[in-house]
Amino acid sequence: MRQPDSSVILLEFNELTPTLVHRFMSAGKLPNFKRFYEEAGAYVTDAEEIQDNLEPWIQWVTVHTGLSFAEHGVFTLGDGHKLKSKSLWDLVSDAGRPVWVCGSMNARYDLPLNGSLLPDPWNTTTAPHPNALLPYCRFVQRNVQEHTNDRVPLSAGDYLSFLRFMMTHGMSAATTRATVEQLLRERRGKSRWKRAVILDKLQWDVFRHTYQKLRPAFATFFLNSTAHLQHMYWRNMEPGAFRVQPTAAEQTEFSDAILFGYQQMDDLLGRCLDLVDDHTTIVLCTALSQQPCLKYEDTGGKRFHRPRRFEEFLAFAGVTPPYTVVPVMSEQFHVIFDDAARAVEAAQSLQALRVNGGPALDVKLDGTAIFGGCNIFTEVPREAVLTSGTGRSAPFFDVLYQAEGVKSGMHSGDGFLWIRTPARTHHVTPGKVPLRAIAPTILTMLGLTPPASMKAPALPVNAPSRHPGKTRRVASAAPTAQAAP
Repeated sequence: MRQPDSSVILLEFNELTPTLVHRFMSAGKLPNFKRFYEEAGAYVTDAEEIQDNLEPWIQWVTVHTGLSFAEHGVFTLGDGHKLKSKSLWDLVSDAGRPVWVCGSMNARYDLPLNGSLLPDPWNTTTAPHPNALLPYCRFVQRNVQEHTNDRVPLSAGDYLSFLRFMMTHGMSAATTRATVEQLLRERRGKSRWKRAVILDKLQWDVFRHTYQKLRPAFATFFLNSTAHLQHMYWRNMEPGAFRVQPTAAEQTEFSDAILFGYQQMDDLLGRCLDLVDDHTTIVLCTALSQQPCLKYEDTGGKRFHRPRRFEEFLAFAGVTPPYTVVPVMSEQFHVIFDDAARAVEAAQSLQALRVNGGPALDVKLDGTAIFGGCNIFTEVPREAVLTSGTGRSAPFFDVLYQAEGVKSGMHSGDGFLWIRTPARTHHVTPGKVPLRAIAPTILTMLGLTPPASMKAPALPVNAPSRHPGKTRRVASAAPTAQAAP
């Protein structure tokens, strides 16, 4: 029987890897993860999908709905609004209980919503709720979508609106100090790659502020920074696994980048343990994990290329306004038009782009929207020429740029799921459980009946019961000299 005031926080630490978290815990580097693990039921999740369907924007929809990809059909980042089924927060809200969704990937929601929802930074089709979250949402979106570009399209007014928002939504002294220190390092030309963890800290401050205000029955908190670090720096963590070797300078800066990411998340996990009361269950889920990406080693490692300025890139291809550009991860972007006929013409123009005689882009047309990206994942010669279907030509690197770094981590269908109920009983379930089981498990813990669409049974976790005293956060182990902020 659930407590009347029981609640659940779903910590969505995207793509953390079971083997790595256990390695770092065993080395004494992640004290809060270790404490949490020892008080939780531990599972390994199975995405139940082929490699081509292993993408976080697919798997998080599965987590939130209890549906497989074949059932929910959401394949592309930014297409969550096309979901026809209710997500966890809709079901909890419909039951009259407040919700707080902070950054969950590919989210959509029904109105009226009893609570607040902040979409992920790549989602421009789902509006934040309420509109008061818009200054934060816009600022983070533009920083994340253009994080590989040295020019982020933000005005002085955008920065001022964001600062005003943060000053009234929980920005802590610790986050302020860390932000200033990061900006000073960047002015000296150092450690720009650590900027992602500053966004994590800002997101936590907003989450904590709203959580304390709403006291939701169900809340989510999504982070992606360590997933990004694994994609970029697995080669530096385990150089012996790769044919393309990092330079000595790269090793000096990046050898502990992944450990640094896990340690930053360890600190945030400790802050969450401090935040909750004795009736709150914390569910820590990764949806996927990663493994070394070795399939491109024979061609120098996987690289990706993006337009320098989308308006100029589209003009070069022969695409004219009006349209809306929505950059997403890596090389990918959406271009959205007012009518299908213009979208068809634009798709043909983009498909006509060539580099040294071969197609430059993968282009998919869906009604009035195009989803595309540069399909060249090897290093492009400096003298390469980009040509359009109308006969225009230009040096490739005048129009596109190669993002820094070589991808070295790829997705794995295994994730980990740790469920810390107020009983705080540790157990390890052997084998794997389907990712689809998470949604019905959360609903059951909240005393709600999962809908018939959720075919996986709820996991037999400990029923919530009051535990005497709170677990206090453990100070994170100090990062190594290379990883220290």
